[in-house]
Amino acid sequence: MAHLPTRRRLPALALGVAAAAALAFLPGVPAAAEHPAGAVPVMSYLVNTAPGHGAVQHAEHAVRALGGTVVTGYEQIGVVVARSADRSFARRMRAVPGVVSAGATRTAPLVSAAATDTGNPKALSAGQLAAALPRGVAAEAGQDPLEPLQWDIRAIHADQAQHVTTGSREVKVGVVDTGVDDTHPDLAPNFDRADSVSCVGGRADTSEGAWRPYAGGGNPHGTHTAGEIAAARNGIGVVGVAPGVRIASIKVDEPGNAMFYPEAVVCAFVWAGEHGISVTNNSYYVDPWYFNCLTDPDQRALVDAVARATRYAERRGTVNVASAGNSKWDLSASSILDTSSPDDGPARPRRIDPHRCLDLPTQLPGVVSVSATGAKALKASYSNYGYGVIDVAGPGGDNTAYQPPQAPATSGLILSTLPGGKYGYMAGTSMAGPHVVGVLALLKSTHPQAGPAELKRLLYKEADATPCPRPYDIDGDGKPDAVCHGTPAYNGFYGHGIVNALKAVTMP
Repeated sequence: MAHLPTRRRLPALALGVAAAAALAFLPGVPAAAEHPAGAVPVMSYLVNTAPGHGAVQHAEHAVRALGGTVVTGYEQIGVVVARSADRSFARRMRAVPGVVSAGATRTAPLVSAAATDTGNPKALSAGQLAAALPRGVAAEAGQDPLEPLQWDIRAIHADQAQHVTTGSREVKVGVVDTGVDDTHPDLAPNFDRADSVSCVGGRADTSEGAWRPYAGGGNPHGTHTAGEIAAARNGIGVVGVAPGVRIASIKVDEPGNAMFYPEAVVCAFVWAGEHGISVTNNSYYVDPWYFNCLTDPDQRALVDAVARATRYAERRGTVNVASAGNSKWDLSASSILDTSSPDDGPARPRRIDPHRCLDLPTQLPGVVSVSATGAKALKASYSNYGYGVIDVAGPGGDNTAYQPPQAPATSGLILSTLPGGKYGYMAGTSMAGPHVVGVLALLKSTHPQAGPAELKRLLYKEADATPCPRPYDIDGDGKPDAVCHGTPAYNGFYGHGIVNALKAVTMP
């Protein structure tokens, strides 16, 4: 699920200018309709094979022999996406020789593709937003019209970095999200249609427009994150961190419920690795489990499949960046009470060990995990954190009452693009990740020969070391709201520090 305000989570928040002084939630997403009496629900599965020539084909044959349907097979990583109406399908597949793990990717049946999304942020035109600028404030020479409202760009010195470089056209960023509106005037100049795709259902769909949000007001999350990364510096609206790089949309959200199921995410990482994507942005956790426990055979299979896909993408030159989540949790704690899983059906509260139950993809090896900061450069009130988990931090916005920005900005949230040529404010670690992705895109632009390991080393080196606040009392009630462990060089709130785009483009 995108870190969005849906159901039982504290997510990325979407607001118009008039409501930007406080955090708020979008309307809830309705549950999938019940199946008619007598109908047999079809479920989706991931099957992971042992290495070896023909292993995927053997597993596909077994799927069919058990009455299932093969959606696609990824020989590159030994993963098969399958569907079956047999409730014992995963157990029976786990008994097939050569199958390492198999599990259901959801707890609710597949939904109809005719379903529609619900719950959008208030979308405003550039003119409406410009009218909200304080009296006497206007964009300076060289700024885009709404740039004065973008405190986040100044916070990481991206405005200064762009005097050095706006990024290379050879660098492609994959926005793994709810689709991107490539017709938006701030995104169209940098959009890469050839490498955009829908991975919904686990199989790549390159038909015209498949990468866009669903018709009828689809979820705006992906269009917002895309603008944060690379909205063009073109005299229109806002500007991204790296306005000279290209954006490819990799849509993974299910119609009707905006779920980011594992089979779609596996497809996304394989696609990124095979289409020259330099960096992927992953502002979500993989549904339906906030944490996937290795002791559960279904959830273990999901961890296995997504981990295979992220490793494959990285081996082929892609750096994967993921948001840490918005539940205020210490991901390095000995236990966490997860009350939101599964999120595609009735939740079953459970106490989990985050060292054995993983938030995907942010806790996978090799993935850059990002926490969120507000306009005062403090950990955002909602952001997850954790020593040994967080790699870097970036602006995600916060309640303006907690972390008000300096003038001329008026909201503590993050302003970016929305579908239909509009703009709006959102907040969450979903917004922090794209800032880090933008900095990585600039690093790749100035270090074109650097691979993923070197790019990550440079990312951690350029970040501004940020000490633990002592105490951390974000709401000012006299009680600590979280405890930060570590040193200024590395700690559980900010990892190696808050990213600095200017240092990134000027380091040797």
